[in-house]
Amino acid sequence: MATRTAAQRRAEAKEAYDAFMAACPSRKVFETLSDKWVGLVLAAISAGPRRYGELKTEIAGVSPKMLTQTLRTLERSGLIDRTVTASVPVRVDYELTALGRDLYPLITPLKAWAENNVDAIRAAEQAYDLRTSARQPTAVTGATAVMDPVDTGALSAPR
Repeated sequence: MATRTAAQRRAEAKEAYDAFMAACPSRKVFETLSDKWVGLVLAAISAGPRRYGELKTEIAGVSPKMLTQTLRTLERSGLIDRTVTASVPVRVDYELTALGRDLYPLITPLKAWAENNVDAIRAAEQAYDLRTSARQPTAVTGATAVMDPVDTGALSAPR
C-alpha cells in the first residue's frame, strides 16, 4: 500500500465529497439545508404547488424578506421550481422539483422529531441553565463557586 501525503488525502476526500473536509462543497449544501426556514418551506410546499401568500400564512413568524430569500435559495439549489403565470395579477407558484421530492422524506421525520421532542429539549435546557447559572464567581478570590441545587443556597468548594 502506497503512503499518501496529507495533501493527497485532502484531495481524495474533496473528490469524494466528505463534509468533514473544510473545502468540501457538500458543506454548503449542508449549510443551506440546516436553515430553519428551508425545512419549513419544503414541508409547506410538499403538499403541492403553493403561492407566496399561502406560504407566508402557513409559516408563522417568517418575514417577507426571509421567505423571499429562502425561496430564491431553494430555487437556485434546484429544490423548488418557480412558475410565473401571465395573468392580472401575475400568479407565481412554487413546487418541489424531483430533487426537492427526493429530499422531502428526510425533512419530514426531522420536523416530526422536533415537534415530538419539544418538551424533552426544553427540560434539558432548563436543567442545563440551572446547572450553569448556579456557578457564581466568589467576591474575594474570583474562583467559581457552585450552588448546590438541592440545598437552598449553600455553596460547594470553589472550582
